[in-house]
Amino acid sequence: MPEPAETKIRCKAIMGIKKDGEKWVVNKFVVGHNHILLTPRSTSFLRGHGGVSKVQKKFIMTMNESGVPTRKIMSVLSKDSGGDFNVGCIGKDVENYLGSQRRKIFEEGDAQRLYSYFLDRQNKQPGFVFSMQVDNDGCMGSCFWADARSRAAYQYFGDVVTFDATYLTNIYKMPYVPFSGVNHHHQTIMFGCALLVNETAESYIWLLRTWQEAMLGRAPSTIITDDDKAMAKAIVEVLPNTTHRLCLWHILQKFPEHLAYVYNKFPDFQKDFRHCIHETITIDEFEQEWSSIVVKYDLGENTWLQNLYSRRDKWVPAYLCSTFCAGMSTTQRSENMNKFFKDYVRSSTMVSDFVHQYEKAIDTRYFKEKEKDVRTKSTRAIMKTPFKIEEEAALLYTRKSFMIFQDELFNSLRYQARRLSLTGEAKTYGVTIHGKETPLYHVILEGSGEHATCTCHMWEFMGIFCRHILCVFDKKAKLNRLPEHYVLDRWTINAKSRPIPHIPCCDDQVSVELDEPTMRRSKSMIQLYDIVELASQSAEKHNYFTLALEKVHKEMLAMEEHVECSRVVPANDDQILRSQVVSNFSQTVQDPPWQDAETKCFESYEEQLRKLVNWYSGSIRELYRQIVIGTLNYWILPICTFG
Repeated sequence: MPEPAETKIRCKAIMGIKKDGEKWVVNKFVVGHNHILLTPRSTSFLRGHGGVSKVQKKFIMTMNESGVPTRKIMSVLSKDSGGDFNVGCIGKDVENYLGSQRRKIFEEGDAQRLYSYFLDRQNKQPGFVFSMQVDNDGCMGSCFWADARSRAAYQYFGDVVTFDATYLTNIYKMPYVPFSGVNHHHQTIMFGCALLVNETAESYIWLLRTWQEAMLGRAPSTIITDDDKAMAKAIVEVLPNTTHRLCLWHILQKFPEHLAYVYNKFPDFQKDFRHCIHETITIDEFEQEWSSIVVKYDLGENTWLQNLYSRRDKWVPAYLCSTFCAGMSTTQRSENMNKFFKDYVRSSTMVSDFVHQYEKAIDTRYFKEKEKDVRTKSTRAIMKTPFKIEEEAALLYTRKSFMIFQDELFNSLRYQARRLSLTGEAKTYGVTIHGKETPLYHVILEGSGEHATCTCHMWEFMGIFCRHILCVFDKKAKLNRLPEHYVLDRWTINAKSRPIPHIPCCDDQVSVELDEPTMRRSKSMIQLYDIVELASQSAEKHNYFTLALEKVHKEMLAMEEHVECSRVVPANDDQILRSQVVSNFSQTVQDPPWQDAETKCFESYEEQLRKLVNWYSGSIRELYRQIVIGTLNYWILPICTFG
């Protein structure tokens, strides 16, 4: 342990006072200082003088719960106080205060606070459900929770679900697993979430069954996950009739790692590979380009790539474009979720704090949804074409959905259609951009011409007409109305109009009650802000306000507080069965076990070395692996033990 760079100066100067009757008298006074005296504005740097005030503590906790780091908290305090020297404390004081609050949480029990939070939410929010596992030692295991808003949203928009376990957002390194989807405004929404004690098939099976029970037994038509064998096994068992596809974003993240030497050696590989994945329309086109890339860059012996290719029907867009995914771009949605976690949580977040952060994020998301609702209903879209089908779509769709449809309709004018063949009642048209022969899209009209399919499969993938079908409709003079069977309720203004049985009405539900201290304090602060602004305009107003404030303060301190205990109306058994997922265990829950520091450090170094090794190819890579991994146990473990 290094020696301290400084010690206390041991100054003997002191002034002592004591109360003598009704007066305070000085009973001790030592004048001599053994150091240079500081100016009054510098005293906050001294341990005995600096400190966080009561008002500052509330502000600091609010900022910390919102994910604001200490340096930015100090910046705001400095701005409000008129400068750093007027704050009264330094960054170290703020860190010490936050540290003391965290120690209190550990003393109370992180898992116990989480369990208490769940019970509190269940009492105050009808329709809130949770389930928590506890091991034989009473330690918290996996847990799942969802509020009424998430459960109701699933009934409206749960046809496609993203299920991701790649986020580690708490000090126990427990994977956080959100269930998410997309609403009628094309915004990411949540269908519940969980913390898992491990990533085994058994844990995923428990989670999927618990989640499905909370969602009233309904299974999604499509579920999108990262590439995980345990997760795939659980989906096959619990959701056998659900289409399982892999998240393209997570798969593409692995290519630079596993094919790093190819990226470095061949500059054109990235461009060719991207075109093969994202630009091919049909399965045949993809297969041809993939085979060409494998031969061109000598990848035939790469076992990782061959294994991924064997499951191409689960992640390659050309194979999945005919599967309904609500237009969900797996890349975009995963990036949005990553941004969500960066904004609200950190790897050091405690699980009891995490649920509060998650609740704030959910409130923000539903606020944005309401904002879009109001915009759609209170404004009128601007038309870009003379077609009646556009006006009809503007009245039916949400603004975002309409803009997607409008963009396809407007761009359809850039295309031309010509009939290629007639087979029975089916007519096939070739659609290309004016003046070009490729790419060529095939549109098939059946029967009376109101049933259409296109090789781009935008309708099947998103549920909104593509420009190629609209181009053919224009040729057939069918742009006077929007066929009802081609309007999905999930994209319309009234997508959430039907009531959901067994889930309490959750419209406009917020996570905090209006009578809570936080809301009362917020209202008072808003009123006081205007008064303080007036008081700062002159010394006379300031003095008047100060005297009035002191008077009110004394009167409030003298008031007797009469607190009436709120009575919770017990729910009947039928309500409980319908509104919560029950976990049977005692009400004392221990914190999850901490991951062994040595193991965690070993795994971290091993992962870094594995990535480094992938930068080498052939015999050089194998030689390097033998050199590095062979000495792994001799140099990593001492580092983990002694730092």
